[in-house]
Amino acid sequence: MAIDDLLNEHEQSEQVRSWLRNNALGIIGGIGLGLAVIAGWNWWQAQRQQAEMGVSAAYAQAVKAFEDGKLPADKGQGVVASLDKNNPALGTLAALQLAKAQLDAGKRDDAIATLRGVRDVPSDLRPILRERLARLLIDAGKAKEALALLDDETNPAMLDARGDAQFALGDMAKAQEAYRKALVLVAVGDAQHRLLEMKLIEAGGTPPHTEDNA
Repeated sequence: MAIDDLLNEHEQSEQVRSWLRNNALGIIGGIGLGLAVIAGWNWWQAQRQQAEMGVSAAYAQAVKAFEDGKLPADKGQGVVASLDKNNPALGTLAALQLAKAQLDAGKRDDAIATLRGVRDVPSDLRPILRERLARLLIDAGKAKEALALLDDETNPAMLDARGDAQFALGDMAKAQEAYRKALVLVAVGDAQHRLLEMKLIEAGGTPPHTEDNA
């Protein structure tokens, strides 16, 4: 190996050592920062998991109390609001369970207030909550208010409730229209299909299969 090559290698080694000396603190700091970020992420994940477990436990406890007929003195506003804040899905489900317990206890107006009070409803639970609330409003003689909630043309339960609201308002033509639309979306063998046929007949309409056989 030539002397010049050895000198070049020596110079390169010295350059590497010099760079390491000058940047040692930065390297160590970078490693430390990376480890801190990892540790922080793991801590956050653990805290999040613990919090979620706590919310789930609170939901289970609340639902058990509702099922046992133990209705909160504040009509459930506190527990539902707390669950809704930490987990909107569990908050909505708790509200639905509480409303059912309140209705079973003969407290329909409380059930209406409970479902109206849910603020952050997940999109997949929105149709269920609105349909349940609409039915309570129909039962309370507030069919016009119920209609404003029943805006999904692809949801047979909502269309069914819309028909009930129109029927309660005495508009048989619109009730028939809603029941017919719902029938198209429900399988013929489904029990709901037969119930919709009966409602359509009661509203003065004729089920589609009867018309076909005429």
